[in-house]
Amino acid sequence: MAKAKKITKGQARQIKANQSKKLRKSTEKVQWQDDQLGLAETGTVISRFGQHADVEGNDGEICRCNLRRSISSLVCGDKVLWRKGKESQHSISGVIEAVHERDSVLSRPDVYDGVKPIAANISQILIVSSVLPAFNADIIDRYLVAAEQTGITPVILMNKIDLLDDSNREIIEKQLSIYRDIGYHVTYVSNETGAGIAELKKQLSQHTSVFVGQSGVGKSTLTNTLMPDLGVVTKVVSENSGLGQHTTTVARLYHFEDGGDLIDSPGIREFGLWHLSPEQVSNGFTEFNDYLGTCKFRDCKHQTDPGCALVAAKDAGKIHPERLASFQRILASLGDNTLTTRFNN
Repeated sequence: MAKAKKITKGQARQIKANQSKKLRKSTEKVQWQDDQLGLAETGTVISRFGQHADVEGNDGEICRCNLRRSISSLVCGDKVLWRKGKESQHSISGVIEAVHERDSVLSRPDVYDGVKPIAANISQILIVSSVLPAFNADIIDRYLVAAEQTGITPVILMNKIDLLDDSNREIIEKQLSIYRDIGYHVTYVSNETGAGIAELKKQLSQHTSVFVGQSGVGKSTLTNTLMPDLGVVTKVVSENSGLGQHTTTVARLYHFEDGGDLIDSPGIREFGLWHLSPEQVSNGFTEFNDYLGTCKFRDCKHQTDPGCALVAAKDAGKIHPERLASFQRILASLGDNTLTTRFNN
């Protein structure tokens, strides 16, 4: 049997475009006359599916809706003006007429679509780290940069604290104390023992939150613990590699029993920094603010440049050496990534 030919990226884009065109045509078959719709009301986008979206109305009912052609952007968490149909048509129960202004929007870089919004009206980003996979402060720093760019409050959540022992406790506690010194809130939790779960529920109860972090740190397991009836599929972390993999495919908003909401999506859980400029990255290190712009040379790269204010602040004990080293590594990674040029030229 002959091997199937691999399609090129261009062919993949064309297939995607053709599929989107078919979706638009099928959507256009459902036409609503004004007298077929009820009164306009405010709702929340629970999930977005191509040309449709699930909207939760004021009564808690969730209806699948069409989008007016005038709506250019709609993501999970958006507050919308919508009208329910007096009768359903082809499983469509209403139409979204307008999108309210967003309080916040979380975006990620996309090779083909540029910077792409993936969720709206989030008030808290929980950066999940753990003992297994090995604790990595550089990853936390990258998520802090991304969070600071959005203006959404970040919280560092240390998971799997039941795995803390004499071999790792001192190192991890020292690193977490750096974040507390800067002013970030750090909280601890264990799914295994239940430690910190009550405190986490309280932390979540007044917010619309997202969990972010590398694969295997326990984001889905945390979601299962907080919402035991949800049935989110999880994968066990390999004892050999310490790696895991998320399985959620569509962004969706869930309600916690004790108050607060969670937006869950792979596009939120892991996203890069390669769309950011060096200036945007530096702004993500909030403790550097007093020193940025005071270097001897305006084009200072903050590495070995003479007169670098950040290096001087580190030498004077005013900023942590670990944070400066992490910042320098992130800047170097932007220079190595050819995609960065596309976004910042």
